[in-house]
Amino acid sequence: MVDIAHQAAINPASAKHAATARALVPLTAIEPGQWRALAQRAVEPNGYYLPAWELAVSATARGRTDASVLPAFDGSSTRLIGLMPVISLWRAWKIPLPALVSAHPYGTLCSPLIDRDAPIEAATRLLQQARKAGAHALVLNDVALDGAAMASLNQVLNRDGLKPRVLGSYIRASLDATQDGETLLREALGTKKLKELRRLRHRLEEHGPVVFEVARRPDEIGPALETFLQLEASGWKGKRGTALIQHAGDATFIRRAVPALAETAQCEIVTLRAGTIPVAAGIVLRHQDRAFFFKLGIDERFARYSPGVQLTLDLTRHLCADPAIASADSTASADHPMINPIWRGRLAIGDVLIPLRRNDPLVALIHAALVGLNAAHEAARRVVRRLRKSAKPTPPPAR
Repeated sequence: MVDIAHQAAINPASAKHAATARALVPLTAIEPGQWRALAQRAVEPNGYYLPAWELAVSATARGRTDASVLPAFDGSSTRLIGLMPVISLWRAWKIPLPALVSAHPYGTLCSPLIDRDAPIEAATRLLQQARKAGAHALVLNDVALDGAAMASLNQVLNRDGLKPRVLGSYIRASLDATQDGETLLREALGTKKLKELRRLRHRLEEHGPVVFEVARRPDEIGPALETFLQLEASGWKGKRGTALIQHAGDATFIRRAVPALAETAQCEIVTLRAGTIPVAAGIVLRHQDRAFFFKLGIDERFARYSPGVQLTLDLTRHLCADPAIASADSTASADHPMINPIWRGRLAIGDVLIPLRRNDPLVALIHAALVGLNAAHEAARRVVRRLRKSAKPTPPPAR
């Protein structure tokens, strides 16, 4: 069995492993200032690969700890121009073949950070680093298929006569925040639906004035985060045992990441209150001119008033009114019943197998193993869906 991520840590002083150790390093080995500077220059934003977020995930988050990274430096070896957090294929899915897989950053986006000032050099060096680490293929999960990072990689692959394979893809909701918020909502939902939502909001006001709050400052973010965590745990995720606060590692990660990002104005928590009662809250990351809607929690006692939808309407207006934000990624599942009707933009997200050498027979084995794995996962999902349909009906999940 080949565990490339572990291999990098074996005998680091020996000449045999020196190249591998340089090619693949722990996340914590990347100088934070270099990482932050690269994130500012990234050709495509990804809030989930900001250092404050990904380092917190890798430190304690359940099933996501101890990630490694492929770093790419320019010709002088002093400027970080590319960064791709990874784990081995064995660690990801217990497949004993030499490949590296995107390290999952909790959010569903793994597009690597590539320097917009040197995108081709950065993409070239990332692939070179993967080869030096002993990998025969890269598996990029949850990448924006039409994004600038994938375009840079595709250009290098095409130049080198290598053909990536899309293992699976889906379309998810996004927001064009350059539009007027009210106009966008009217066109998306129609006047009849908006009138019904206003009626529900008026009914919610019977519990107290309805107020939309945005916590940005470090002194605001802590209490707002605790409110969100309690709301998330009070709903269907709490019943399933998947709320962030229900696992010590996850709770530690989110309590570390959110305040750290708030220090650099890259995270905010939005809350909807009826009087003093928080009825919905969400975590939003910000990177460059894009927002990322990480998670939403609601008080299901107020489900009849559609608190998740009400919060999303206010968030839409908030983002559209912010000149610093041009778009927002829902990071939601395909055909999400709550956000798809509101955010009508669409992003193509997929898993991509990238061969690192021409005519490599191992890549065919890796591809076959991944296709088989996907088929098994889909069969399991179908069973879960049938079981849920046979159970008592529950409110639709709020992510």
